[in-house]
Parts: sequence; structure tokens; C-alpha cells
Amino acid sequence: MATEITGLSARTLARAVASGELSALAVVEAFIDRVHEKAAIGAWEHFEPDAVRAQARALDASPTTRGGLLAGVPVGVKDLIDTADMPTTYGSPIYRGHRPALDAACVALTRSAGAVVMGKTVTTEFACYTPGVTRNPRSPAGMVHTPGGSSSGSAAAVAAGMVPLAFGTQTAGSIVRPAAFCGVVGYKPSFGTVSTAGVRPLAQSLDTVGVLARTVDDAACFVSALTGWMLVPREIDGLRVGLCRTPYWSQAGVDTERAMAAGADAFSRMGAKVSDVVLPPLFEGLNEAQAVLMAYEAAASFKAVPVPDRARFSAPFAQMLEGGARTPGEAAIAARRLAAEARAALREVLAPFDVVLAPSTVGEAPVGLDSTGDPLFCRMWTVLGSPCVHVPTGVGATGMPIGVTIVGSLYGDALALSAAHALEQHLLSSH
Repeated sequence: MATEITGLSARTLARAVASGELSALAVVEAFIDRVHEKAAIGAWEHFEPDAVRAQARALDASPTTRGGLLAGVPVGVKDLIDTADMPTTYGSPIYRGHRPALDAACVALTRSAGAVVMGKTVTTEFACYTPGVTRNPRSPAGMVHTPGGSSSGSAAAVAAGMVPLAFGTQTAGSIVRPAAFCGVVGYKPSFGTVSTAGVRPLAQSLDTVGVLARTVDDAACFVSALTGWMLVPREIDGLRVGLCRTPYWSQAGVDTERAMAAGADAFSRMGAKVSDVVLPPLFEGLNEAQAVLMAYEAAASFKAVPVPDRARFSAPFAQMLEGGARTPGEAAIAARRLAAEARAALREVLAPFDVVLAPSTVGEAPVGLDSTGDPLFCRMWTVLGSPCVHVPTGVGATGMPIGVTIVGSLYGDALALSAAHALEQHLLSSH
């Protein structure tokens, strides 16, 4: 029975709990067993089973939250996001044992929708470079691969079946990349869709709250519950798909080339019209603009950290902050202007298309835990604020997951999710 429960979608679980077919306690017991079974993956920064059970019992006794869109659904919360009843470390020893006074807005909304917070998932240090202990659950026996970052624990927990949903955040590529490496769905909504109140800021013009999920429908259901925006994937006739290799295509590996070809072929077989997207030259500078803004804004975000604590930053993070502090304000303004010009240009470029098919990563997850991989193909879309949905397409040469990103126009999330859902279902039916 436990295996059956952990295999259910988030939407199905919520309906079963709301109807009384399942109790929230029975649901969390099944997932608690799964967390214990997969403990070696190291997905959790904080996990307290008795506290999870207490939440479930309270939910079962409450007719109000029991009927929520996420009734009884276990959710992992990235340890960059504040929780009042659990420690929040932001992936840094500086904040070991830190207890926020309040839940982050997105966590409060999750609870009010009836979800059960399973615990805090591992994040890289301040959602940046230094990896945690989490291993990729998709690694073949005897091998260790990165799960990606910075939403490392969230992606691994979903991939290993420990939760059906987990929060991620993205400032460069921290939802899409771990989703790609772990073979799950990653949805980065349009910028500003989900509140970042109570999320440790890194770069305020880039930081975006999203979700790691097993299916596109579950990802849509989750963000719908947080925002009231009904993002139910629907069938689309005559879909127009733009094939966008981006300015960085020369750095794509063979597996990424194959994933893009598989995605384009699948859309064509579904009857979609697939044609190339040609980006103006100004898009070539967007990755650099993202990097400039991230460092510049992070330097301001962390300025108030006391000097003794700053000495405990990792070397890569400290170097980024130092570089950001040296960045002239004029350079940051130039980066913002470029991003604004590119957003305006993108509206014209995408006018003939409903969605864009783009690469997610350079290739499969790198071996080892020293690096979380390169966000090369994600940075551009993050600085543009575009909604992105990573969809797994299969495996690469070494058996690790690969996939593609469906990109929509700004606030065109519903259409992007619908296209991603159609691709996902076609690929599942053809395997």
C-alpha cells in the first residue's frame, strides 16, 4: 500500500485526502518510509518524522484545510526558504540552527492549501556554488553524479520518490538544471509569479520561486494552489513551436543535441508546426548581463552580514561578492537596459510562435559532487523572466537523464505548461 501511495500524483493524493479515501497520516507514513529507505541520497537538511505526523493529524482533524488543493500532499521546502517550525540554514554554517520567526509567504500559502511540509531540502550555499552532500538518485550503481544545484535536495527528493513536490528557486539555472540532471519536471514560473517574501535574497531582479515535480500537471497544480492562477494543462490544436538553439549552441554536447532532436520530432509527430527561431545579436550578451546582475545585487544583499560571519563564506561565494562590490553602478544599469531591450525584442521574435523549445543543459550530470554543473542554457531565460518548464526526454550515453526546456512568453505560463504536458505525454506513450 505504501508503494502505491508514493506512486500517486500530487493531484490524485489531494483528491483522495479531500474525499476521505486516504488520511493525510497514511499518506505521510508512506513517504516517511520512503525517506528512510533513500536516506543515503542525502536530500534532507532537516527531517523530523514526528513533526510531519503531527501536521498530518492536525490536517485530518481540520475540515477546512482537508479540502485544499494540496490536501495531505507532502512537500519539500528548499532550505533557502524560511520555515517558522524548522531550522533554516540557507546552506551555510553561519546559520546553523537559525529559526525564522515566520514562514515564507510561499510556505504559508502551501500550508493553507492543505499541504504537509516534510522538511527542508539541501541547498548549495546561499543558492550559489558550493555543493551540499546530496547525490543524484539516477546514478548507476557504483557511480556518483551531482544532482545539480542549487535546488539539489529538492530535485533528488522528487526523483527518489520521497515527495511528489518540492520548492526550488532559480537565479541562474537552479530549477531547470537539477530537474534535468535528476530526470524530473522543473517549472520556473514567469518572474514575480510566486512571492519571494521570506526567501533569502540573492539577486532581487532574478530570484524566482518555482517547483520540482514528477509531472507537468503536478507542477501546474502546485503553482495554481499558491497563486490562484488556474494553470491546468489543456490540449492545443495547431501548436507553433520555435526551435531555439540559443547563442551558446556550439557548447552543447551530443546528448543535448539528441534531446533537442527528440523534442522537435515529438512535436512534429503531434501535428505541431516546428521551425527555427532566429535571435537578434543583442541576445548574445544576456548571459554576461545575468552574471553581472547576480554578482552586483548579491553584494548588496549580503552587505549586512557581520564581518566575522563573512569570513565563513566559501571562497567562490566570497569572490563573487567581491567582484559584485567592485562592479560600477553603470555596468549594472547597462545590464538591466540590455535585459529590457531583449525582453521587448523577444516579444517580436516570438510573435509567430506559441512556445519555444530550447536546451536545458550542456549534457548529462557531471560525475562527482565537486560541481553542480553549468547553467549556460538557463541564464538567458532567467534574466528575461520567461516561464520555463523542463521536460525529461530520455537518457544520454551513460544512462543519465536528459531533456529539453519549453519556454513561454512572459506570463504565458499556461500555454508553456500545456505544451510541456503534451510533449511529456507523447514521450511517455511512445516509450
